[in-house]
Amino acid sequence: MSYTMIEADRRGDVLVLTLNRPERLNAAPPAMFVELRSALGALDGARAVLIAAAGRGFCSGADVAGGALGSDDPGNATFAALTEAYNPTIAAIADLGVPVVSAVRGPAAGIGCSLALAADFCVGSETAYFLQAFVNIGLVPDGGASWMLPRLIGRARATEMMLLGERVAAAKALDWGMIHKVVADDALDAEAFALAERLAAGPTVALGLMRRQIRHAYEVDYAAAMLQEAENQRTVRGSADSMEGGIAFLQKRKPAFRGA
Repeated sequence: MSYTMIEADRRGDVLVLTLNRPERLNAAPPAMFVELRSALGALDGARAVLIAAAGRGFCSGADVAGGALGSDDPGNATFAALTEAYNPTIAAIADLGVPVVSAVRGPAAGIGCSLALAADFCVGSETAYFLQAFVNIGLVPDGGASWMLPRLIGRARATEMMLLGERVAAAKALDWGMIHKVVADDALDAEAFALAERLAAGPTVALGLMRRQIRHAYEVDYAAAMLQEAENQRTVRGSADSMEGGIAFLQKRKPAFRGA
């Protein structure tokens, strides 16, 4: 399938989705997120996803300057863009049955910040920074940021990001526990892909249930979380990868998971 604002490339078992508006620092009109959601819905057997970006910036936020959100009724236009394009794409990442890695260099601002942090693992280069810029233009955080950030970094730091609207450099983001790793700028692409490739070689059914289990545990009490674990364990015990893992353990060798 062809896209105009992203590139979708299959590299082995990894689906690589690249934001491709480098001349605008990958500022994202709603159509970009519609394309992302379409690509996520066409995994075709891919066992991990890597979300990257062309050029020197991951995503500078929604394409407000480009006129995509312009309207005689900007409030309703923005509401429609969020509920019909941006939010469903973030939700699609959360509901995906395979692990997701994001690779960030330069800005991950506004909706770009939400996109980067929606991944299971966010790898940042030394030039990366994360920005909740909304307060600087009289708006409120969106794209799930107000749900995501307090859970990642705590209420105080999330409040700092949102109410002060200051950049959080990659090193600070790592220290806060917001992202997985910081690497040299020229090593970002290889490091992020290697991580995605490692995840793609894992037990896909179990990994997919794990990522959903983690999110579910934020929303329920202790007993309900343990019940969900038990139900998921019942599911994966019937998988081919679980059988392979058990046999490999007994034979003292590395398991060869097939994603089933």
